[in-house]
Amino acid sequence: QIINGLVLGSIYALVALGYTMVYGILELINFAHGEVTMFGAMICLAVMSALLGAGVDLPGLMIVLIGLGAAILACMALGFAIERIAYRPLRRAPRLAALITAIGVSIVLQNLAMLIWGKQYISFPPLLPVVRYEILGATITNLQIIIIVLSCLLMMGLWWLVSRTKLGSAMRATAQAPDVAGLMGININIIISITFILGAAIAAVAGVMVSAYYGLAHYHMGFMLGLK
Repeated sequence: QIINGLVLGSIYALVALGYTMVYGILELINFAHGEVTMFGAMICLAVMSALLGAGVDLPGLMIVLIGLGAAILACMALGFAIERIAYRPLRRAPRLAALITAIGVSIVLQNLAMLIWGKQYISFPPLLPVVRYEILGATITNLQIIIIVLSCLLMMGLWWLVSRTKLGSAMRATAQAPDVAGLMGININIIISITFILGAAIAAVAGVMVSAYYGLAHYHMGFMLGLK
């Protein structure tokens, strides 16, 4: 149970990062972020299924990495589109308008995924051999180790980006005082778009982790992730 909690905690931490990044800059709860996570899982599964259906002779890990890369790129584009189309026109509007829009985007993405992939659960192909290790009487698999380690690396990388780079300084300045940051030469529109893109990329990784861990993906899976 402890190991399972560590794995799920690592995944939820990645999902929460996307929420907190957007909220830190716009003070907006992006309810559509969970659906971006779901799209990451669905796109990864679709790419892997296409490669397997085409009979591509590649190792299982390589097929998973290709699917993950496609999911990250697609979710980055989706995150940019959500910010540009749905949220940017409402940046100066009352908070309630942006909140209702975020819920609306979530519903639209859920239904779009249902139209594309259907209502049924989609199984994650068994491409990664499961290896179990015994540690102090507890059993941990190679997949659980990968999820925990990769989550920690992503969180450390994001911490380094935000606290040690010029982009991170611009993000923190935009979060603290966007008008003043604009006067200091920071293009806040670009910074906000980059924040959405980074959050969407992390969401894609989290979605693939969830589908690989449970072996399933569903068009409604992002709602529960976002709710938790």
